[in-house]
Amino acid sequence: MSVGAAIFGCAGTVLSKDEARFFAAANPLGFILFARNLETPAQISALTADLRASVGRDAIIMIDQEGGRVARLRPPQWLEWLPALEQMARTRVGQGARAMWIRYRLIADELRHLGIDTNCAPIADVPGATTHSIIKDRCYGGDADTVAKAARAVAEGLLAGGVLPVLKHIPGHGRPNADSHLELPLTEASAAELRAVDFAPFAALSDLPLGMTAHVVYAAFDPLRCATLSPRMIGLIRDEIGFDGLLMTDDLSMAALKGPLARRAREAISAGCDVVLHCNGDLAEMTAVAAAAGRLGPRAVARAARAMARRVPGPEIERDSLLAELSERLMVSGDGQNTPS
Repeated sequence: MSVGAAIFGCAGTVLSKDEARFFAAANPLGFILFARNLETPAQISALTADLRASVGRDAIIMIDQEGGRVARLRPPQWLEWLPALEQMARTRVGQGARAMWIRYRLIADELRHLGIDTNCAPIADVPGATTHSIIKDRCYGGDADTVAKAARAVAEGLLAGGVLPVLKHIPGHGRPNADSHLELPLTEASAAELRAVDFAPFAALSDLPLGMTAHVVYAAFDPLRCATLSPRMIGLIRDEIGFDGLLMTDDLSMAALKGPLARRAREAISAGCDVVLHCNGDLAEMTAVAAAAGRLGPRAVARAARAMARRVPGPEIERDSLLAELSERLMVSGDGQNTPS
């Protein structure tokens, strides 16, 4: 059975019979977990196993575990982190990449033990003077070069732990002063400014296996449609930025997008996205999205296969040793993270 061009959430901590039947029929590429799905390590491991069993294969299971504000797994069972921008600011000069690698290698270790193999990071957005607070402190620096180097370290730390990174938000969500969860962000920066700053880190990371689009309008290129729904912008992501990994949408349920969810899914696939992301676990909505998104096309199948082949953990880590290096050698204040109690 061919794989569906969608990634779905589920409603609770246990997979219902109706959800299992739907997933078996829709056969989505993978799944995404949120705080509503997460209680204990044993429960999460059982849920990830049941999700994979519902489709009969080793499907990807994603999470947003950036650390800081955006973290679905919290203490006391899992590590807590400073916002990324604050961690970078507190890191000794020249040690930012190493500190971010350690942060995400430790996160990868936590995720793999739960059956989660994909993390929605790194963020390669470059913040500016007007950046909305929903994005700002999740960024890694104030210029394209710093962001690109830190984002590379984030991706390599995750991959070293056998967790796939999802590069976001392509081609850049750093400039607009709007929250795409609530409204459609617009940037009126020139094409030259966007290429020099916003798009540059994504070009530097174009070899990564998975990426997520930005629900942002780039008026210099397509004043009518956000990147997720714009053939012009998806073409730019592929041809100019050079990203040839599996490209997924940001959540279709976000208020930046308008109209029925089925239409949003069709427009995203038509624009050139490989996969649509639907997060809220509403079964009726997922049914409509699955029908509209259809199945993975041949190129998407190849991209997905390349990505999933990289879910290979490296050597085991000495967790305490990495935490000590981070706090004692790399951080100016020595408090780069709080360990679980």
